[in-house]
Amino acid sequence: MIVAFVLVLGLALIVYARSSRPAADASAPRIYTGQTGDHWHGAYGFQLCGDIADVQLAGDLEQTDSNGNLVSRAMQTTGIHSHDDGVIHWHAWSSQASGRRAQLGVFFDNYNVKLTNDKLELPEGGDDRLAALRFPNGPPDSPDDFPLVYEEGETQCAGEDAELKVVVWTDYTDPDSDSTYTSDFDEIRFDRNGLVVVVAFVPPDVDVVMPAWAAELPSLGAIDSATGQVPAGGSTPSGEPGDSTPDGSGPATTAATDDSGPGSTDVSVPTGSSDDTAADTTEAADTTGAADTTGAADTTADTSSSATTDG
Repeated sequence: MIVAFVLVLGLALIVYARSSRPAADASAPRIYTGQTGDHWHGAYGFQLCGDIADVQLAGDLEQTDSNGNLVSRAMQTTGIHSHDDGVIHWHAWSSQASGRRAQLGVFFDNYNVKLTNDKLELPEGGDDRLAALRFPNGPPDSPDDFPLVYEEGETQCAGEDAELKVVVWTDYTDPDSDSTYTSDFDEIRFDRNGLVVVVAFVPPDVDVVMPAWAAELPSLGAIDSATGQVPAGGSTPSGEPGDSTPDGSGPATTAATDDSGPGSTDVSVPTGSSDDTAADTTEAADTTGAADTTGAADTTADTSSSATTDG
């Protein structure tokens, strides 16, 4: 009798826990309708084998056909895009990009960037192989030699081994608000207005920095809406910054960089995936400066686990 009671009680608790779990779009950013919801902006860039982030993705995804319909299916379903300006315009048009599904992988996927734990593949531009990329500081000296694939253990930067990482600043006005992620890049939450994101492939002794255009985020973000703009004084924290798990079922694991002393850097990564995770998202790339490519193997990193390192 006691065993039966315990089983019934356990089942009831499981049912309650599942029914109480927030929906995928229960947290910010909320679906944007033009009148309600969240319209956020964040600066981004790629720092590839160089000292600055000076590569962007080309295309605003808002091209329309002769009937005025959006050509990009990704834009139709998510609303997440850029304007050839180094800014992520995040106004989710569906649950695929709102709430806990507001993850950087949505943006990367929309621009055909493939990013795993140890490999970045930038989009191919067709006849002009770099047409899918923008270089605000001018094109590379040898465009034909500019690599589109950066892989740990395969690609080197001027003869040095390099690491793939994503650095996120929660406030574009605060260079000390950074967190460094070393895996599960596509699951990093876009959880507030005014973020800065840099995908970096650099040697361990090279600092990852905000792109220069991050300082212009308020004016750049104003290009397509007067709603949800980044305030001139700084970011507007919103959402659930401590909840990095896609479905909210696990503890938050953010990667914080502690500048209180030399070499005191804590690196964490977001935890696994869940049934609320958005459709397959891939990774982002980064290209700044020339790199030596030594053959990119088609390897997909194992993203089934995350680790925290103290360096």
